[in-house]
Amino acid sequence: MDVGSAARRWGGAIASSERVRSGLGAAVAAESGLAAADGLCRACVRLLGVDGAAVSVVRDGVSTGTFGSSGALSRRLDELQFTFGEGPCLDAVRDGRPALVPDLTLTTETPWPVFAGAVMAVGVRAVFALPVVLAGAPIGALDLFRHTPGPLGGENLAGGLFAARLATLPLLDLAGGDLEGEAAGDSGEGTREFASLERVEVYQATGMIMAQCDVDPAEALVRLRAYAFAHDLTASEAAWRVVQRQVALDDDSAWAFPDDDPGMIS
Repeated sequence: MDVGSAARRWGGAIASSERVRSGLGAAVAAESGLAAADGLCRACVRLLGVDGAAVSVVRDGVSTGTFGSSGALSRRLDELQFTFGEGPCLDAVRDGRPALVPDLTLTTETPWPVFAGAVMAVGVRAVFALPVVLAGAPIGALDLFRHTPGPLGGENLAGGLFAARLATLPLLDLAGGDLEGEAAGDSGEGTREFASLERVEVYQATGMIMAQCDVDPAEALVRLRAYAFAHDLTASEAAWRVVQRQVALDDDSAWAFPDDDPGMIS
């Protein structure tokens, strides 16, 4: 390759990288809080060669909420990591480095076989989780999903890492809203938005199962997750059924629905 061709290719790569960064940055700048997180995820789909994206918040090794997503399916795929207690997001946060699986069909010893099976069932073939770091500590992850196998190429990986850095900005928006709210004697918009993404119904259902079955919180959550897995639901969908008293997990009949199964909750 002559020097001129190399220079043109290098210049094109720089221009493309700048275009990706500019597009990701513009998506965050256009909104704030949870809306900015959703916008960032949609920009990842447009710019990084993936089919879905979501941002998880992780606390004490547990995915506590989906902070942003490119759409309903990505949000559901992200929540499956909470339902099953395993997945690339949790690994990325625990290890503080990306968890990259370019072809789920070739991974015979994945550390999260239940999650992998569930996402492959809806056509996902590659998953990539990039840690979101704030003040030097991983607090969540940007999850990228793709229907076709293959690595997240150098430029797209660089863009994904940049997007993971940008994901801290909506979180800081909420923190800033809290500070303003405290100064005004209010709980703050950030607190209210965080409450909306936390899986409140799961905690409500866990308490009900504790009372129904006379078990501790850990056992109650295990029962809820087992019920969700048995009925192909997310933990939040299973919790909704418990809170709405459609099922009581102290009753063996709850594990097999009658003919008028209420079905998946949209």
